[in-house]
Parts: sequence; C-alpha cells; structure tokens
Amino acid sequence: MFELNQVGERTYYIESPAKIGVYLADGGAYLIDSGNDKDAGRKVRKILDDNGWKLRGIVNTHSNADHIGGNRYLQQQTGCKIFSTGIEKAFTENPILEPSFLYGGFPCKELRHKFLLAAESEVTDFSDGDFPSELEIIPLGGHFFNMTGFRTPDDVVFLADCLSSRETLDKYRIGFIYDVAEYLNTLERVKGMTAKMFVPSHAAATDNIAELAQYNIDKVNEIADRITALCETPSSFERVLQSLFSEYGLKMTFEQYVLVGSTVRSYLAWLHDTGRLDVSFEDNIMLWRKN
Repeated sequence: MFELNQVGERTYYIESPAKIGVYLADGGAYLIDSGNDKDAGRKVRKILDDNGWKLRGIVNTHSNADHIGGNRYLQQQTGCKIFSTGIEKAFTENPILEPSFLYGGFPCKELRHKFLLAAESEVTDFSDGDFPSELEIIPLGGHFFNMTGFRTPDDVVFLADCLSSRETLDKYRIGFIYDVAEYLNTLERVKGMTAKMFVPSHAAATDNIAELAQYNIDKVNEIADRITALCETPSSFERVLQSLFSEYGLKMTFEQYVLVGSTVRSYLAWLHDTGRLDVSFEDNIMLWRKN
C-alpha cells in the first residue's frame, strides 16, 4: 500500500484505498486527490520528498472524504493550492455537507468521522490561472454531483469513482450512486473511451476499460430490476432497503444505512421518473409500487 507506480513519462499513481494520481509539471508535482486522512497525506508527502518533487497543487476529482482527506494536512505543510469546481468545491470547503446530505439532516455522532467527514481546506476553481491547463477535464457525473476525471498529456485517464471492480460489486452488490441516469450515461461514454492507461480509484489500472464499464452497467440494471420486483407489493423505502440487505447478506450499520440508503432512494427516484414505479401515500406512509 502507498506504492508509487509509473504509467507514463510524467504520470504516476500511488496505490492506496482510493488511488492517488501524480502528474509532474512546472518543476514539481500535482496530485489527483489526496487520500482519506492526515496519515495518508503524510505518506504521500514522504513519497514526494523521497523523489525530490515539490507539491504544486492538488486536483480533486470530487469531494468524498476518502479523496480529499489529505488536503488540509498537505496544504498546511506545503501551502499548495487545491482545485475543485461546482458543488464539489462547496463540499470540500464545507465537508459537514457530505454526512448531512447522505443522512438527510444533521448527522448524528456516529456519522461525524473521517470516513464521511474530512477536514476542511481552502479551494480554488479549475478556472484559476494556476490550474495545470494541460490536464483534460472529463465530466464523470452520476456517482457524485460534479465528479470529474482527468487525462494527462501521457494519455493516462484518471476515472475517480465512476466504476468499481468486479470484486467490489460482487461482494457489496450496491455501489454508491447519486444520479442513476447520469451515472449510466457516464459509463456508456467511458465504455467507448480509449487511452494508454485508465486508472480508476477503486479498481486495477488497465489499458481497456470497456469490459469493466459494461459490468458496472449490468449491475446497475440488475439492482434496478430487483428493486422493481420488490415493489410488486407496495413497499416503503425502509422495507425495500431491509429486503435488499437481507437478500444480499449485507449488515446494517450507520454508514451502510446512509450510503446504501441514499443510493436506493436515487434508484427509486429514477425508476419513478422513467415510469417503472408509481408512488402513493397511505396512512401517512410513502409507498412505492410497480407500474
């Protein structure tokens, strides 16, 4: 873990729970994401120091805590700029927004920890003059609000969280998704991409991403079909969530409740918007039913 891998003349990634990109330019290094916490930041800084690379900036793909957790430490230690955009920028500057959004209200103490709540950092937009303009910004909506990937001049594409490994999907079954329709659109675009190397945050680096992208698409459709079947009998959100956890052998925790629960709500909204589910209110309970 935290091993440096070279995938282009000036492009590397650091193997970690969420892969961290390193792009060399302007006599220094730009990180693509910063890891999940202060300790990850320390390990990344040691790698940079060991190679004689000055940290010039951190380019965040999105604001999930496991991608921005090292921001504050590295910024305090080096004075580097941190780049993000849109809603992701707002969440990075105000990280309490992530657990609040997932829970749907003020998060209880069990949700206010580094897995969901990173330390805040100062952030500037991608439009800032110090952003490494040679990085191609690739919109990757769906997993989170304004998630982006990046293509370096070495033709290496960092794909952030737009897809998961087969092993992860087979084990956990339901990957986090904010906007199902946009997520599927993103996967279709990614499936058609070519590059020298693709570096997903939570899957192995590969020179061909099409097969894994299709596997992720298939899993989304599988979950959608299962939720639709569960609503043959009018069911509340809680009942649908309980049934999925029971069928897939998942264990409910605070973290799983908000992560999987938020995702299931997104599936329900998408299935309703596309006409597969209808909604009624009975005895002051919201019920979902198959059309």
